[in-house]
Amino acid sequence: MEGLTAAVAGVRATARILARDDGRGGTSLPVLEGDGPLALRRTRGSGTEARVMLVGAMSGPLGGDHFTVEAGVEAGARLRVGSAAATIALPGQTKDEARYDVRLTVADGAELQWLPEQLISAHGSDLYVTTRVDLGATARLVLREEQVLGRAGEEPGRLGSRLVVRVAGRTVLDQELACGPGAPGGWDGPAVLAGHRAVGQVVVVRPEFAAEPVAARVLGETAAVVPLAGPAALVTAVAPDALRLRRVLDEALASLG
Repeated sequence: MEGLTAAVAGVRATARILARDDGRGGTSLPVLEGDGPLALRRTRGSGTEARVMLVGAMSGPLGGDHFTVEAGVEAGARLRVGSAAATIALPGQTKDEARYDVRLTVADGAELQWLPEQLISAHGSDLYVTTRVDLGATARLVLREEQVLGRAGEEPGRLGSRLVVRVAGRTVLDQELACGPGAPGGWDGPAVLAGHRAVGQVVVVRPEFAAEPVAARVLGETAAVVPLAGPAALVTAVAPDALRLRRVLDEALASLG
């Protein structure tokens, strides 16, 4: 009965990463642990940067699941985190909402590149994602989020997401989006997705942006870059599919140098 109860209630899983300056010009990972469907693998780094890959060991998140990923980057460390494949939100045995929480902390003088693959909202799923990032005043960040509404030829599930970025205790971005069945009206209209099925954003935080803010500009027909109220810039884009979304975001990131 206990196994049945756990299955109905959903899976709880947490992955933790801690990156630290090793004192020899590199970055060590004193904490690298994941459980259940969240597995972490260290891959070959580059220079002073450590690299970690998030590997999904199971399907999901499913309805009722609650996944949490926590990453901390200490002063002087550099960390790049990616994922081995797209995350697919699927319907579960219950109609409960699934949750996926990401908590990132980057100290002064540290750098984090958070570059996971796309999140796909499959038909019948119900997922709420929260990403919260706290950075020191001289921290550096590149964070990419990509969401695809439905697999090929299917309608999406319900997908809600919130992204909060704070620099030196000050909120520079607090953004929320809801799409799919049950979302507020207009999510697929001209003011939001305009019929597109892929939406993404890149947040770039650099100390030098405080003195020289990024200029707001349009990038093609479906993307724009805007300065935030702090040493940060936000790129937002929509596209017909994941491939074209990635191309637009990569071009936008390259334009920021």
